[in-house]
Amino acid sequence: MPYGSYGTQLISSNSTTSTDVWTIVSLLVAICGSIVLYFTFLNNSNAKNYQGFTKKIYDFLSFSTLSLEAILKICYLAIAIFVTIISFSYISTSVIAFLLYLIIGNVIVRLLFEGALLIIMIYHKLNEINEKMPSKKESKKEEK
Repeated sequence: MPYGSYGTQLISSNSTTSTDVWTIVSLLVAICGSIVLYFTFLNNSNAKNYQGFTKKIYDFLSFSTLSLEAILKICYLAIAIFVTIISFSYISTSVIAFLLYLIIGNVIVRLLFEGALLIIMIYHKLNEINEKMPSKKESKKEEK
């Protein structure tokens, strides 16, 4: 046989089938679990009841706190250090190339990360403004 013995094909076929079944079962469990968590744990009326570690999990799952800002800052530091260290490989080639890579490389990295963090800062400021705005119920009372 061009594809190997019959036994090898049979084992391969069974493992593929069991993987497919496991994938479908995992998907169904994930969907059911997320629906149950959403309507029980992430219910807004329960938010006041959580404290400590449970409160942190609630804030994380309900996206009350954003992790992206911290991740971006760590990535910026790692990339800036990498660009600085890699620029030293250009010293043997040219001092000008070294300085350009060191300075311009770090400036470009900084600008890219500032742009990403700027979007997050805009989000925070908009949330502050939104919290200071009167709600629909309050504005209807004022109109009357």
